[in-house]
Amino acid sequence: MKILFLIRSLDPGGAERQLVNLANGLAARGHEVGLAVFYAGGVLEDQLRGVRLLDLGKRGRWDVVGFLARVFGLLRAQRPDVVHGYLGTANVLCGLVKPFFPGLRAVFGLRASNMDLSRYDRLVRLSFALERRLSRLADRIVVNSASGLEHAAGLGFPRARMAVVKNGIDSALFRPDPEGRARVRREWGVGEAELLIGSAARLDPMKDHPTFLKAAARVRASGLAARFVCIGSGPPDAAQGLRALADSLGLGQALIWAGLRRDMPAALSALDLACSSSLFGEGFPNAVAEAMACGVPCVVTDVGDSAEIVGDPGLVAPPGDPEALARALLAAAAAPPPARGLRERIVAEFSVDKMVEATQALLLDLV
Repeated sequence: MKILFLIRSLDPGGAERQLVNLANGLAARGHEVGLAVFYAGGVLEDQLRGVRLLDLGKRGRWDVVGFLARVFGLLRAQRPDVVHGYLGTANVLCGLVKPFFPGLRAVFGLRASNMDLSRYDRLVRLSFALERRLSRLADRIVVNSASGLEHAAGLGFPRARMAVVKNGIDSALFRPDPEGRARVRREWGVGEAELLIGSAARLDPMKDHPTFLKAAARVRASGLAARFVCIGSGPPDAAQGLRALADSLGLGQALIWAGLRRDMPAALSALDLACSSSLFGEGFPNAVAEAMACGVPCVVTDVGDSAEIVGDPGLVAPPGDPEALARALLAAAAAPPPARGLRERIVAEFSVDKMVEATQALLLDLV
């Protein structure tokens, strides 16, 4: 089977890491796999194995006509059996080109659930409207969460063509790392006896860092001498606003801004508790499962499939409720679940092999 994946870039991100794992896995099973990026140079490109990387050379947001010409030229040259989009604009592209290539199977990849599009610009909202309209042309729509499928079906995506394939976590990479834990905590100035609670998420409205910061302040006010870390980057204005909020909450030296890390297994292993405070939009949050694979307990908000992943109602709080999130963090700090059980759950339920096998079966059924 000849498969061509489309994605904006392979810059660091959960969906991007999932695509690299999927493409590598399909290539290892003997399929001819190409991966076309709108913008080349992403750091995850070096992790491709047996996958042909193709650069569509997009020159910016308004490079449309030339970009489409390059896409059509690539499809004529590669003649794939399946073109598989990853995320919104790539899905739109799949829908646009399908009518011009008889026999080409188009697959959309949906990675989110209840997105609040009012928090994003007009172009994002337009792209989603096009994606929804063009979804009727998709031969298959692969969703990474049950909550995402229900949400998309409710918005008019064709339910009959939708299937859930849960994300796969590379448990050989994400595993407890005692040496990395000690190194990263020294770098952050955190003592081994200090309780460290962390959020690993880009600075984006859906991740709701304000609720995490407000919950952190409540945990400190309870008398628990915990420290906190935010791992991830985002637009400078978002970072500035969050720092101002943290200062107003009096978090001061109790809070570390770690920025983007390339050593995520070590950074996650450095935590005593992980926290996902998302307000909307999550499908399958990779950071939660990756932390658990490293043996770190996770407290989550009930968004997307987060509650299913952690598998413990005591670790789940309503979204947008700092008080409830603080209570769940305090309970988890007082009686953390065993690290071994956390890792075993991820290895058994959410492996890369399971994701690749399920995707392969869906694609073979199309061709």
